[in-house]
Amino acid sequence: MKSFFIGNTEVKTPVIQGGMGIGISLSGLASAVANEGGIGVISCAGLGLLYSEEKGDYAQKCIRGLEEEIRKARQKTNGIIGVNIMGVLSNYADMVCTAIREKADIIFSGAGLPLDLPSYLTQGSSTKLIPIVSSARAAKIICDKWQKNYAYLPDAIVVEGPKAGGHLGFKKAQLKDENYALESLVPQVLTTISAYKDIKNIPVIAAGGISTGKDIARFFKLGASAVQLGSIFVTTWECDAAQAFKDVYLHAKSTDIIIIESPVGMPGRAINGEFLRRVEKGLEKPACCPLHCIKTCDYTQSPYCIMAALYNAAIGHMTKGYAFAGSNAYLAEKIRSVKEVIHTLKKDFFQLLTVWPEKEGILTKSSPLQTGMKHLYNCCFLYSKNNRYDI
Repeated sequence: MKSFFIGNTEVKTPVIQGGMGIGISLSGLASAVANEGGIGVISCAGLGLLYSEEKGDYAQKCIRGLEEEIRKARQKTNGIIGVNIMGVLSNYADMVCTAIREKADIIFSGAGLPLDLPSYLTQGSSTKLIPIVSSARAAKIICDKWQKNYAYLPDAIVVEGPKAGGHLGFKKAQLKDENYALESLVPQVLTTISAYKDIKNIPVIAAGGISTGKDIARFFKLGASAVQLGSIFVTTWECDAAQAFKDVYLHAKSTDIIIIESPVGMPGRAINGEFLRRVEKGLEKPACCPLHCIKTCDYTQSPYCIMAALYNAAIGHMTKGYAFAGSNAYLAEKIRSVKEVIHTLKKDFFQLLTVWPEKEGILTKSSPLQTGMKHLYNCCFLYSKNNRYDI
């Protein structure tokens, strides 16, 4: 599990914590992941609700909230901090400008194609830009548009497959189609970005349904430089959500994880519960829209207010909201520290040295995976020596 570079920034642990809103991944979780050498990501969705005591309207409270979360994270870590900004947010421009002004290391942007994202960069800004895509076609469109309009290419690309939690960039019929599986998408995106290799190295980050060291190794074998995980970090002490939210993960069965239609206009993966059953019966229709937080949301046609539902869930009012979750979220068994989660991923990854045979072509002496595992062995030895873990 060797380090990789995003531009001139070295990421020592190739694990990105996915942005989770509202209020699931804030400065607490993000800084904990960054302290382990990965990339911690703050979700800016709905920050105006979490910072409701601040002055001004919802948009101003969101700005203040993001400023505070980035600053809090900086006080807790010297590691890499990113911000996840959904393209469908009505205050998208405010959030991007704030992240750049506060010197966030990276902006991750999905839920729509962020075609104008480089236009917000200011002279001397060091913030890296990473779009989240669900197809090679989307990756090509972004690369071509950015290169033509801004002479800029993505600093990396997150490829998110159909097993991810939250909003999904697929049609319902595609979610179980093997042609759209992450294992198919990663090689396709790698082929697409190879056309730009003489201009810029663009690492590919695999995301969606990844929960073990074996999963990580599989995508490294396919050519990914790193992985993004979200659900596995929810059941950690450092996760910013209320304990009641985490308990939903701990008690979930595989059959509880369902596909829903989001007011954003995209399918989403979530854990079923009382609130979603009320939505299905038409009992949560909003009477008004005080926030106007989502560009694509028409409250008169919406089955519920997504911002209110996600905010209620984050603070533990699960009868008034629900939890987004990845396909493997039901595997959570207990609350752990972020340190333990990442240590376990590394340990599982390392154990493949003795499990996977060389004849499969996975562990040749000169392969990147073998080189990465040798590097990981040294890391694990030092880690176990310092922290008294048995490897």
